[in-house]
Amino acid sequence: MGRITEYELPGQWHVLAGRSDTDNDELSLGIAAQDDWWFHVRGMPGSHVILRGPPGAEPDKETLKRAAAIAAWHSKARNAGVVPVSCTRARNVTKPRGAKSGTVQIRKEIVLKVRPSIPAPPATET
Repeated sequence: MGRITEYELPGQWHVLAGRSDTDNDELSLGIAAQDDWWFHVRGMPGSHVILRGPPGAEPDKETLKRAAAIAAWHSKARNAGVVPVSCTRARNVTKPRGAKSGTVQIRKEIVLKVRPSIPAPPATET
């Protein structure tokens, strides 16, 4: 596995962020379960981010926004104000045939507007 940064959110939710195009491919297409949530800042380079929770649990809007803020932090928009972040279930993320690493297509997109941030304490790298 490449370099994936992991964060913990309240309620036993975990956020995984890729560090490179190869990590993003592995995270979005290999590690993510169908029901996990997938995030990426809109319109600029950034990490693919996965939100994973307890089995059968549905994240509330605050949890989705926290994961979106992490995706914004791990992007070129880190120092921006409010940033649009695309969000969908991982099952709606596919890789176009022949596309370069880190390139995906998504369906059923939800856009969340958030300020880039990461939770404290600092993340652990695996």
